[in-house]
Amino acid sequence: MGRKDASASALPVDQYRKQIGKQDYKKTKPALRAARLKAEAKKNSSGFRDAFLVVVAILFFVLCIYAFFYLNLSTELNLDVDSD
Repeated sequence: MGRKDASASALPVDQYRKQIGKQDYKKTKPALRAARLKAEAKKNSSGFRDAFLVVVAILFFVLCIYAFFYLNLSTELNLDVDSD
């Protein structure tokens, strides 16, 4: 009786794991494969994020070019005004 009482504390977790294992085992292989492929596709589907990052990179590049020309022209204009 001591053994049953000692192992009873770990039994609910083991029973839960066995139930989950039985449920997965009852599923057919194609269903398990489809679920796995769906999970992988969801994990790997970053098309929107990749497109967003490309757009942000292009906008940043254009902004840098604009800032370069703006600062370059504004300093030239200030030098012309000071020389008069």
